[in-house]
Amino acid sequence: MKDRTVSVIIPVYKPDEKYVRLLKGLQKQTYPILEVIVINTERQYYHEENYPVLEQMRVFHISKDEFDHGRTRDEGAKKASGEILLFMTQDAVPADCHLIERLADAFSDETVGAAYARQLPDKNCRLIERYTRAFNYPKESRVKTRADLGQLGIKTYFCSNVCAAYKKSVYEELGGFERRTIFNEDMIFAAGLIQKGYSLAYCADARVIHSHNYSGPEQLHRNFDLAVSQADHPEIFQNVPSEKEGMRLVIDTARYLMYKHKPLEIVRLVYISLCKYAGYFLGKRYRSLPGWAVRRLSMNKRYWSSAGPADQGI
Repeated sequence: MKDRTVSVIIPVYKPDEKYVRLLKGLQKQTYPILEVIVINTERQYYHEENYPVLEQMRVFHISKDEFDHGRTRDEGAKKASGEILLFMTQDAVPADCHLIERLADAFSDETVGAAYARQLPDKNCRLIERYTRAFNYPKESRVKTRADLGQLGIKTYFCSNVCAAYKKSVYEELGGFERRTIFNEDMIFAAGLIQKGYSLAYCADARVIHSHNYSGPEQLHRNFDLAVSQADHPEIFQNVPSEKEGMRLVIDTARYLMYKHKPLEIVRLVYISLCKYAGYFLGKRYRSLPGWAVRRLSMNKRYWSSAGPADQGI
């Protein structure tokens, strides 16, 4: 039932061919799109003549210094008129024409405040990352509530703004995304959503193609920033630690690689996992590290260039 209007919000930086595929995928959707709001970082990298133009599409330009994972998306939300806010990243390509329709269907349950899509591996995705996609985004849909914390732990709060929709009235009620955050604005908001008694829907039949082949150092930097976001929000993450879920992923992936008879991939899994854990371990303790080390370890180095509450102790 197409009774709720949808605004699509896409932060971009140096968009490439995947962004073109994303826009073409949006043009083919069965569910009508009220508007597409693009927040581009650095005007010189956005050449409008290279990209499809959607009806009711607006492009806004900001500088690198203005970008923030939470604030930039929140600015997009403030410009949006739709009853559903659909946030996507520039490299999330709709797998079919029903993506928005199936995300919108989740809101037929009035307790649902947000819904996120399943992420499928791209054709060049490595074996380990393929299994990680399947681990984090299974084939079965699920609606998560506060009652699931005992069973799911931190996965109760799992949500990804690679492709996630929010009921605008709930988004505004909860104050939107945190305006200054290094990373993880989606899980921080999802935790507040769950704690307020709303539900979070995982829609396995709403699918986007999205994956990365991160190197070991890239995983270290990424997990460092993830852990910083958790260290800055002990009220959310202190009682639902991530380590147990991370270990389960490593063990399950190793079993999968053994089943596939890929012993060399197990060596790579150990290396990647050590990089992830090192980043996470250091990120949780970033306040004890010297400032130069924090900046060196972080993926989002520009975040540390301006003073703020999260910088205390470095």
